[in-house]
Amino acid sequence: MATTGKLTLTTFVTLDGVMQAPGAPEEDPSGNFKQGGWLVPYFAPDMGEIVDKAFAQADAFLLGRRTYDIFAAYWPRVTDPKNAVAAALNRLPKYVASRTLAKADWHNSTVIRGDVAREVAELKRRHPREIQVHGSGDLVQTLLTNDLVDEYRLWLFPVVLGTGKKLFASGSVPAALQLVTSNTTSTGVVVSNYRRAGKPTYGSFALDPA
Repeated sequence: MATTGKLTLTTFVTLDGVMQAPGAPEEDPSGNFKQGGWLVPYFAPDMGEIVDKAFAQADAFLLGRRTYDIFAAYWPRVTDPKNAVAAALNRLPKYVASRTLAKADWHNSTVIRGDVAREVAELKRRHPREIQVHGSGDLVQTLLTNDLVDEYRLWLFPVVLGTGKKLFASGSVPAALQLVTSNTTSTGVVVSNYRRAGKPTYGSFALDPA
């Protein structure tokens, strides 16, 4: 039997669930969001080590249009062969989900415009290891609505913003998750990996009737 890959989602998120514009104010100011760049004060070298290990597992990347444009403007300029993130992103296949992008010029990039669920199934057949999603807030909502994520890598930052696009927005498919690993960085960021574990189960603490 052929080995199929898995779709992993890596997301930086605040304590109140915001994932919008973690790296810079100009990343995504939509909705009049003025708190972009909230991740930067928490960056530390030990975070880079975790990221490098994760990128070493990638076979391909699936990105939304906005994240693809940000990555394509930055990572091709990083040419140090010892930079594990740049080496993976610049070499491996990249699939950008967009109905408006005419072409993708970054090396080894393909625009996908079809049904996302069907495309993800095809990517899993094509790539036996991980198809990694990073950022890509709008694409993530489609993936969650269609229950397509196999593993979540959530970076939980000790900050509350009060506004901004949420990771688990209304419409996410109910799902139970199993914690696989959890680490805390030197700046208090909790990095947890979860796998899908079927549907939620329910119970009650109510007392039985007398």
